[in-house]
Amino acid sequence: MTTITSTYLGGLRCSSVHGPSGSVLLSDAPIDNQGKGEAFSPTDLLATALATCILTILGIVAERQGWRLEGSEVRIEKTMTTEGPRMVALLEAWISLPSQLDPDQRAVLRRAGESCPVKLSLEGAVPMRLHWS
Repeated sequence: MTTITSTYLGGLRCSSVHGPSGSVLLSDAPIDNQGKGEAFSPTDLLATALATCILTILGIVAERQGWRLEGSEVRIEKTMTTEGPRMVALLEAWISLPSQLDPDQRAVLRRAGESCPVKLSLEGAVPMRLHWS
């Protein structure tokens, strides 16, 4: 179990402290929802969690296999609903892997990335599209 403590600072800004490391993360409400947009919004963090989870799982597999994965990227776009309750309508990610990987290595990494814990946790709740290149 990991503990994260979040504190409301005022002005729609929060500070969150990661218990095990002491790392601090600030979040703001986005400009289109009464905020300043000077830091990640809570839903930005949801999108970031998906992107970094994919990369972390890919890194675990690549290190186990002795494959170089440095330079891999995930570009993620978050779309919010425009009507009804405010929520994430779509997370769309473009995953870019190093060119030296062969098709079999790419297939192994894709299977691993598609089963990252954040993706599995969001399935059925948030529409997601992953594009692999």
